[in-house]
Amino acid sequence: MTDHTSAIPERLQALHERIESARLRAGTPQPVTLIAVSKRQPLEAVRAAVAAGQRVFGENYVQEGVEKRAQIADPELCWHHIGPIQSNKCRDIASAFDWAQGVDRSRIIQRLGAARQAQSTPLSVCIQVNISGEASKSGAAPEAVEGLCTAVLDQPGLQLRGLMAIPAPRAAGGDPERDFDALRALYEGLRDRGFPLDTLSMGMSDDFEAAIAAGATMVRVGSALFGPRPQG
Repeated sequence: MTDHTSAIPERLQALHERIESARLRAGTPQPVTLIAVSKRQPLEAVRAAVAAGQRVFGENYVQEGVEKRAQIADPELCWHHIGPIQSNKCRDIASAFDWAQGVDRSRIIQRLGAARQAQSTPLSVCIQVNISGEASKSGAAPEAVEGLCTAVLDQPGLQLRGLMAIPAPRAAGGDPERDFDALRALYEGLRDRGFPLDTLSMGMSDDFEAAIAAGATMVRVGSALFGPRPQG
């Protein structure tokens, strides 16, 4: 292993221990899934994580994710596309990823559904919610989420799984704990109205334990596993 990858097994073990401790404190009955966010990380870092037992990865850039999946070619791995989705990338996402976590518009739902129908299994979908109400951030307004969930259910090529959000960080004046609670309340309200949701994706390297305390079932961690993200 290189210097960049030698610490990954130890970091992964530490993350699993922190996640499990947070889950037990929160009383969350189901396991919390760790998504290793490998955006801009070299292929050797992803391979090191795989060798250490990690099986779920998240990529923000479509072409980078497509290339990594093709080069690693491990059928046991699960690949998530995270973040905003451009219309012209829907076909690639539908064919190369197992999950789409940045779905926030009806047009994207229609295009992903049409592109995925040829696959043997539906594409798992999380609706991205702009829970902080930031003008510059992607995600649907909370009041639009129910309609988007219904639109996903109308697409045979898609499977509605849950909600995802990236709250404003505290350093930027945000209140992550408040936003985590708000997303959990929205999630529970939709479940109470009969929507088949099982995934609440929230929390990253700096705040995943607070997210788990609020009910997260899936956390997205990059730098705490891989170290600082390479630039460029």
